[in-house]
Amino acid sequence: MRVSILTILTALLLVFASSVTAESRTNEYLLDNGLKLIVKTDNRAPVAVVQVWYKVGASYEHDGITGVSHALEHMMFKGTESLGPGRFSELVAAKGGEENAFTSADYTAYFQTWAAENVPLSFKIEADRMRNLLLLEEEFKKEIRVVLEERRLRTDDNPQALLWEASRATAYQTSPYRQPVIGWAADLQNMTVSDLATWYKRWYAPNNATVVVVGDVDPEAVHTAAKKYFGPLKRQLVQAPKHRPETIQKGTKTVTLESPKSRVPYLMMSYKVPSLVDAFGEDAEVEQWEVYALDVLASTLDGGGSARLPKELIRNQEVATQVSANYSSGSRLSTLFNLSGAPSPKHSLDDLEAAMRAEIKNLQTAAPTTEELERIKTQVVADTFYERDSMFYQGLIIGSLESVGIDWKIYEQYVDNIKAVTGEQVMAVAKKYFRDDQLTIAKLIPAAAE
Repeated sequence: MRVSILTILTALLLVFASSVTAESRTNEYLLDNGLKLIVKTDNRAPVAVVQVWYKVGASYEHDGITGVSHALEHMMFKGTESLGPGRFSELVAAKGGEENAFTSADYTAYFQTWAAENVPLSFKIEADRMRNLLLLEEEFKKEIRVVLEERRLRTDDNPQALLWEASRATAYQTSPYRQPVIGWAADLQNMTVSDLATWYKRWYAPNNATVVVVGDVDPEAVHTAAKKYFGPLKRQLVQAPKHRPETIQKGTKTVTLESPKSRVPYLMMSYKVPSLVDAFGEDAEVEQWEVYALDVLASTLDGGGSARLPKELIRNQEVATQVSANYSSGSRLSTLFNLSGAPSPKHSLDDLEAAMRAEIKNLQTAAPTTEELERIKTQVVADTFYERDSMFYQGLIIGSLESVGIDWKIYEQYVDNIKAVTGEQVMAVAKKYFRDDQLTIAKLIPAAAE
């Protein structure tokens, strides 16, 4: 009997992944004030990652205050009633730790990575700034300039980032995902410290937070420390924003951006597709297998050098110098499946669009081969194993899923669900979602400087 190398590798990786899981255990606790604590033990090193997740991000904002979640994230390092500006970071650095934060469309998270013995200290300082943040006018004025400069460097001076921003704002008509996480420049320029104070009081409460700890810790000791520092904080009324589903699209949308800062043209094609919430949420609207089939579809198109887009469009047809396919299912609202790329010097954006459409058509009319599926599933197993090797990433998976309203335990079945995807299911989701009335096309055209 012939056994492929990929099959052997898959089996070995599954054994290794199982051994990692066997060494870990996860405990969940719910404090009286509504704060959720999830502790995952990982005894491979005497360190721990502490992450505090708040269920608020750019998709919770409304016109006029876009970017307020991200601006508040910056101000969370500017002092409390007991810790002056910068003292939080100094405390962590003094003990050899690392700390940072990030804001997305769906959540805001803060984290420290340091010796496991410092977990109670993490809880002490995080509980302090959860309710006792000082929002000083002079600190805000300095920090909002930093945010505006960040927007200029990462978006305004980056043609592809500007195209992506314009593409999302065009693709989404009613969904709050049309708003950039960093905010529109005009909203940032007009933002006040009182806007941040209102946002902080509304969302930063123990019953709107999940604390995730991964590392060399005793769960019960962590629970005791959480009750000590977070327990005294009072719960408050937290009202989720009204649901605003994306309106039904009735034709292809297009947007063209001309930029003197761009040297090469660029193409983005975005199809509206479901997320995990659409499949596993309380109001699930799609079959669960569809989300995993879309994951496999993305890897079929762009899962390494042997995937279809780089193989066909770059090496065989030479119609592109750069191509990619991206699908991220972990959002609280329906999302986008994105195809993008730059045409080669001898070809146009229209040529690249036609080539991408041809690859989509191929997937709609013929299922991926057995070899393709075997490659993809083996890579998923390998990626999952290496993700579990990172304490930070283990916490990231748990915290992000919990923050969008999905039980993090579904990730434990991720490999099995991917392995169960058939070629016919991949073809089915390609037919269902890759339609012109679900499509937004964005084109970046280099322009001569004025």
